[in-house]
Amino acid sequence: MLGRVANTIYWMNRYLERAENYARFMDVNYNLSLELPPDEVAQWQPLVLITGDWELFTSLYPKVEKNKVIYFLTFDKNNPNSILNCISSARENARAVRAEITKEVWEQINALYYLVKNSAVKKNQTDKQLRLFFTDIKNGCQLVYGMYYATISRNEGWHFAKLGQLIERADKTSRVLDAKYHFLLKSPKLIGSSLDLIQWAALLKSVSAYDMYRKKYGKLTPSGIAEFLILDTEFPRSILACLLSAERCLVSLSGSSVGFSNNAQKQLGVLKSQLEYVDINDIIAQGMHEYLDHIQLKLNAISSAIYNSFFSITPYVQESSQSQKQ
Repeated sequence: MLGRVANTIYWMNRYLERAENYARFMDVNYNLSLELPPDEVAQWQPLVLITGDWELFTSLYPKVEKNKVIYFLTFDKNNPNSILNCISSARENARAVRAEITKEVWEQINALYYLVKNSAVKKNQTDKQLRLFFTDIKNGCQLVYGMYYATISRNEGWHFAKLGQLIERADKTSRVLDAKYHFLLKSPKLIGSSLDLIQWAALLKSVSAYDMYRKKYGKLTPSGIAEFLILDTEFPRSILACLLSAERCLVSLSGSSVGFSNNAQKQLGVLKSQLEYVDINDIIAQGMHEYLDHIQLKLNAISSAIYNSFFSITPYVQESSQSQKQ
């Protein structure tokens, strides 16, 4: 497969996963805001911080307000990571690799695009309308995943698509957990309070982890939730589970299951091994924010290594006849 085509498929799925995660965050935040004091900054600023676009937001808007945050993350064309731009980019990438995907996948991505485009032109949407929109985005993205799973051969394109989805998912899980630890609990007095439990439950729901967590652990505890979202090997949205699946994709793409054959496989294997042999108490003692920040930097490095290992084109420079003689 051409590196250009593989890169397009990889990013098509990263954009879809990013759009779905943004819809998840905002939908759950609507529920959470009903239980919290009416402080728009405390309720909505963490969403922008999760995405890593705080500097861009402050350059466009003078202060944090609910409607501005929702517009910035959903429909703002100036935000390259808004749902509108992510779905538009996914559609353009899908168009570029139309021959590599099925009719069903293309039509569903196209339907998602028109869903966002039509909603973007509507003015003064109610909370109910916006929440319905976020639900439609989540369901629409999951429908694409289901069609991809059911209709695409397990070839190189499949593995690049899955790899993009998993790297993006691991990154967003780390960010939503980091936001809870670093920003939402500024006061130790809140730990163990009813407000604290509401926030932890909302965090689990934002990654569809609430039911599976309660089934495994029962009681909501910060350390239990952190362990589940970072180190669980069975829940598909935990960071470690994403890395394990991503490693299998790289093994298939690299043709090497022992050791590593490229830098992407090496870096992902190192991070996966670190998570496999760490204890949640060690992470908390080290500092949750610092550890999650380390994971995010490593995921960025892995993404760069994937590009350099599979997608970049190293120009061939022919030696001059003089240097050949030497």
